[in-house]
Amino acid sequence: MCERDKYSAAGRKRIIGLRLTEDEFSELEKSWKGSTIRKLSEFVRRLLFGKRITVYKRNRSADELLEELIILRRELHAIGVNFNQAVHRLNRTDHSQHMQAWLEQFNSDRDRYFELFGAVRSKINSISAQWLQ
Repeated sequence: MCERDKYSAAGRKRIIGLRLTEDEFSELEKSWKGSTIRKLSEFVRRLLFGKRITVYKRNRSADELLEELIILRRELHAIGVNFNQAVHRLNRTDHSQHMQAWLEQFNSDRDRYFELFGAVRSKINSISAQWLQ
């Protein structure tokens, strides 16, 4: 059954043409995309007849937290990869002069890891305090 037949079967045989300015359409589209309704025609029908429309509400602090956690996750992943590479190379070396350079790099990476881990813990504590209020 094609889309047109589906609406005809539902009793919708009348078509209304509506002209909007670009600004009006942009506002309508923004409202529609912020709702849970998938089709613009259904959204307009609900507006026209005053029916209930469910909209998404964004929590800005949660969005900001998510962005920060994504960045921290990437950094922590990169440090984890460096740790794995360092351990692999240390196991392969003959423990000569390269050992000192690898130990220095390992200590630097370890310090950076704990710094980032502290940032994650601090941010989680901050968000928890806000949500518990």
